[in-house]
Amino acid sequence: MSDLIEFLQINWLLFLALFVLLSMLIGSELLRIIRGVKMLSALGVLRILNDQGAWIVDVRGDSEYKEGHIPQAHHIPLASLKERINEFLKADGKPIVVYCHSGKISQSAYCLLKKNRIS
Repeated sequence: MSDLIEFLQINWLLFLALFVLLSMLIGSELLRIIRGVKMLSALGVLRILNDQGAWIVDVRGDSEYKEGHIPQAHHIPLASLKERINEFLKADGKPIVVYCHSGKISQSAYCLLKKNRIS
């Protein structure tokens, strides 16, 4: 037991970094759950697209969109989402799938859509 305590004392900075990283991971997952954001796999998106005719929105920037995107995706960058919110009326009650590269931008977009009662 004393070896463990000594190890912790010597490597306290590493354990602090570990604690901070774990806290960030757990915190982001809790925030996602609290916001009600649903994460979908590629297969889940394909099912919704085929079964329900989902409206797919790419909220990445112009350069990322030009590098590659889902063919049916509507490109509405997060920066202009608020001004273009009326375009979501074209979805006509279909499910809306919002995506980006990492999932962080799309979570912000989802919250904005939810705030405007779109999703």
